[in-house]
Amino acid sequence: MPLSIATWNINSVRLRIGNIERLLRAEKPDVLCLQETKCPDELFPHAPFEALGYTHRLIHGMKGYNGVAIVSRLPFSKVEIHHRVKREDCRHVRAWLDVGGDPIALDNLYIPAGGDIPDPEANDKFAHKLDFYREIAAWFTDVAPKKGARKGKRAIAVGDLNVAPLEHDVWSHRQLLSIVSHTPIEVELFDHMLKSRDWIDVPRVFTPASEKLYSWWSYRNQDWRKSDRGRRLDHILATPALRGAIGGYRIIKDTRDWEKASDHVPVIGTFDL
Repeated sequence: MPLSIATWNINSVRLRIGNIERLLRAEKPDVLCLQETKCPDELFPHAPFEALGYTHRLIHGMKGYNGVAIVSRLPFSKVEIHHRVKREDCRHVRAWLDVGGDPIALDNLYIPAGGDIPDPEANDKFAHKLDFYREIAAWFTDVAPKKGARKGKRAIAVGDLNVAPLEHDVWSHRQLLSIVSHTPIEVELFDHMLKSRDWIDVPRVFTPASEKLYSWWSYRNQDWRKSDRGRRLDHILATPALRGAIGGYRIIKDTRDWEKASDHVPVIGTFDL
């Protein structure tokens, strides 16, 4: 059974619903995970998703900020909404995909950006980000199946994780070492999170760490293709139980040229179950 999962920080689901529909018609992923929906649940635009066959939806949003959603052609066997770091700011939902056998736990995350100053003492937003990473790593460890368990091993985590961890996940490793999203402490905590469940970085299975790979380009870059000052902030991770099923990935860069474009582009992972 083929499975495709897309993740996209859409920067307002209502403002960019036309772009979402365009992507879904063109790429037809089985599941789309959205971040930064900026939409309270009662105003979420259900009708376009329903019309395109995405009849299973888990939404968790708020007015003006943050917000995550999972829309799917596949049914959910269970759903959860999680509040992180003692805040209810709509950054984490989990759904189990009913794909036969051991359901796949799918986490959709929107980790805080962290502001501009990479100092937790001077910047509460950066402290929040670091605490979020510490908490999610501990939680992934806690929910991992115990040794010898037959179920619960298949999991996928996606989203705007707001860290570009590798040297070539940013346009200039040297210049961005002191810039939030690529600082040593953030990379350290990202790696700690990866180790919490031995997560596999799906795109880097196919594209070696020595090659540039981006999913975000700032709005400040008028000619983003020419300058190509990007960062890889959007991720797809899979547990070792899915290693043999990982089929590929695509970064849909052309969406960055669309009208009302998000500064992030979709990343799609494919699996052969």
